[in-house]
Amino acid sequence: MKHFELGAGALLRRAAPFFMGVAFAAQAAPGFYGQSALPAQSASAAKQQTQSRQQKVANPLNDLLDEAQRNIDTNNFEAAVAPLQKFIAEKPEVAFAHFQLGYAYTALKRSDEARAEYERAIALDPKMPEAYLNLGILLLDKQEYAAAVAPLHKAVELLPAQSRPRSLLAVAQDRSGDQESAARSFEGVLHLDPNDVTANHYLGELDLRRNKPAEAESRFRHALEIRPDAPEALQGLARSLEAQNKPEAVDAYRKYLAVMPGDTGAQASLIRLLVNAQEYDAALAELDHTEAGKPPSLDSLRLRADIQIAQKKWADAIVTLQQAIALAPRDAQLIGGLGRVYLQKRDFASAEKELKVALQIDRNNLVYWKDLTSTYYLSGNCPATLATLDLIAKAEPPASGAWFIRALCYDKLQQFKPALESYEKFLALERGKTSDQVWQAQQRSKVLKHMLEEKR
Repeated sequence: MKHFELGAGALLRRAAPFFMGVAFAAQAAPGFYGQSALPAQSASAAKQQTQSRQQKVANPLNDLLDEAQRNIDTNNFEAAVAPLQKFIAEKPEVAFAHFQLGYAYTALKRSDEARAEYERAIALDPKMPEAYLNLGILLLDKQEYAAAVAPLHKAVELLPAQSRPRSLLAVAQDRSGDQESAARSFEGVLHLDPNDVTANHYLGELDLRRNKPAEAESRFRHALEIRPDAPEALQGLARSLEAQNKPEAVDAYRKYLAVMPGDTGAQASLIRLLVNAQEYDAALAELDHTEAGKPPSLDSLRLRADIQIAQKKWADAIVTLQQAIALAPRDAQLIGGLGRVYLQKRDFASAEKELKVALQIDRNNLVYWKDLTSTYYLSGNCPATLATLDLIAKAEPPASGAWFIRALCYDKLQQFKPALESYEKFLALERGKTSDQVWQAQQRSKVLKHMLEEKR
């Protein structure tokens, strides 16, 4: 999903563990990694650990667990591995020790070994939610999204009152392609925490994808009530307003760009909105601000040319398009556009040159052929006009305008029979309509019929 970001790597790295010393027989698990949330122990875990301390007796295995815990508390994960391995060699049936070792391996980026330890912990204690959760986070970090779904689903089942496991499950579902399930999971998150920004953002994006921009707008506005400076929500609101053709979209994009000034896509959207609103000077000002202190990019030159063409500043547009073509000399669209601008300036020789170059690159582009036809006709080259009309007719049936131009050319060349036929085809397509061309074709057809009858 283009605008939905939730890095699994960050999930693993942001939170610090919180482990308490326990006797070797204790099965309580420590807290879990979570984005923007410190891990916490459940009440049952705390109770179990209290009981364990009360029952603790002198035992070298307890010392191994304590040693490992001290190392984990000081982020010395490498030192925590050996005592945990020694403990497991003596007590392989203790799920908690495997969980601790899995956590240490995770911190050391030994993901395959960490995965194996989490899976052993789950096999020994199928009701240890933190093991499922950390395994799911590990798989998210490895971008094994489909594999992460099952353990995260189990974590949600075992921790039904916590929103974070549901958020992580939704991420895994979304990135494995199951967007409907991801939406349901995020709806579950909002049931527990209506102010979850990530869930509101995701569901807003889903509404946009489902062509429900009004619903998306509501989601993003709620997200901004929670975090007024959230870039993803500011951008989502701008896009949802743009999809509804609301004028407020311009201000929304400006607010987003104030937070994320380097987003060239959003800058282009803002400029195009201003162009569509015919606020050309404001659009140029935004473009100048974007380009300040750096050479213009190809995309910015395209935008500038579009604005100048909309303003009918043909000379300026020619300069801009020439700059763009210097950056992309094989871009037929730019070259064809330059040809069309020359046509607007009635510089027919330059228009013909550029349009022929564009057609060398993209020979089947009918737009360029039609512009070339107009160039030939307006410059008085009727034979070339007819030849290009014949080429176009092989690709699509001639419209009424093509028949009218054809008739005028035949008429100028004094080819009266094909001229009359072309006028008649034009009139047949324009039946019931009134225009200067219709009146001209009717009158000229009468003259041509009379002339052809006299020749018989």
